[in-house]
This record gives sequence, C-alpha cells and structure tokens, in this order.
Amino acid sequence: MKLSEFKALTFDCYGTLIDWESGMVEALKPLTSRVTPALNRNQILEAHARHESSQQLWTPARRYRELLPIVYKRLAEEWGVPASWEECQVYGRSVGNWPAFPDSAEALQYLKQHYKLVILSNVDNESFAASNKRLQVTFDAILTAEDIGSYKPDDRNFRYMLEKLGGMGIGKEHILHTAESLFHDHEPANRAGLTSCWIYRRHGDTGFGATMAPSVTPKYQFRFTSMMEMAKAHQVELAQR
Repeated sequence: MKLSEFKALTFDCYGTLIDWESGMVEALKPLTSRVTPALNRNQILEAHARHESSQQLWTPARRYRELLPIVYKRLAEEWGVPASWEECQVYGRSVGNWPAFPDSAEALQYLKQHYKLVILSNVDNESFAASNKRLQVTFDAILTAEDIGSYKPDDRNFRYMLEKLGGMGIGKEHILHTAESLFHDHEPANRAGLTSCWIYRRHGDTGFGATMAPSVTPKYQFRFTSMMEMAKAHQVELAQR
C-alpha cells in the first residue's frame, strides 16, 4: 500500500494540525495557576479529556465553543477553584488562539497539490475558521461537529463524511483518514472500513494527553510523527516511480 494510491486525505484538525494541547494548557492558566498543589501538563490534559468527552456525550448538539465553558466549569469544580461564568466563556473563545504545529501549513500546501483535503473535526465552524487561517490552505470540504450534530468517536460523523465525499465522487477506497487521536479517529475509522494514517504527535510523551484512551488498539496502515514526515514520504514515493 502506498500513500500515492489515495485521492483524498481526511483530517482530524485539533491534535493533528493544530497543537491543541499547548493551546489548552495556555488558555487554562487563569484556572490552573490557582490550583494547589500545582498540576503537571498531563494531569491538566487528562482531566480535560475526561470532562470534554463526557460533555460531548451528554450534549452532542452543543457547539464546541459553547461546550468548552462547561468543561472549564467542571474542571474548576474538580480542582476546588472558583471560576466565574465569564471566565469560563473566555476559555470557550480561545480555540482560534491555539497554535498550529510548525510543520502543518507547509506540509498541507504540498499535499494539496496531490490530494483533496477534507476536515472532519469536533469543532464549530466559527472556531475552525480562525484555526484555518493558521493552516494557510483551502480545504476542499470542512465537516464539523456543528454540521453533523454529534462528536467523534460517534460513527455518525464518519457516515456523514463518507456520504459527502461520495457526492464529490470519492469512494471509501480512495480516502486516507489522517489523525493523531486513536480514540476519536482511528477506532471509528476502523469501524467504517477506512484506511488510516496515524500522525503520532505525542511520540515523545506518555499517555494519551487531551484524548481518552481507546477501548482497543486500533489498526492503522501508516504512521508518522509529523505532517512533514508524511509529506516527505510521499515525495520519496513519487521519486521512486
């Protein structure tokens, strides 16, 4: 199997293209700076993952920028730190400030020359529009949780994606789902019968950070530690033809 066999790359955005963990940790500082004893980075991220995943299950139709303030409130309660609703709402509006990984824009610009690029993200459209400016590429389709009314790893999100790409003339066999999260993306991609590429951004760390652990270890057909590594692997394939 080769990267060059596919016609479309479908991306998770946050954790794969946007460094959401660094963005979260920075935006949570007004809260975490008041917690004693101090929390380390992974403690913050793992608590966030628990509350975010739970809230997405309970309120799947709520837009991400409106869901994050509830996550902030739950974290404040867990850590025993008071937080005003205004402070919670500020966190919900922080997504557009989360940085892109340094290699994302350049890699996407290269890949755009060879594939249709599609976003399948657990985000709302307004927040993604801000992130998209950091990625400096025009995606061929942007499919958000706000559009679908549910959050990954719900299989609905992948069925929706397959329907919309089918309407663009792209069948399942020509799609490579490209993502970091084993929980949000690779498990449901396996169930959907998709080929997948793991962008293992957390290769230098332990645990699952801002995502929940998968219930089983999903299969993936490609693995890279960055988007640029993936782009270079594609270049090597073309050079060997």
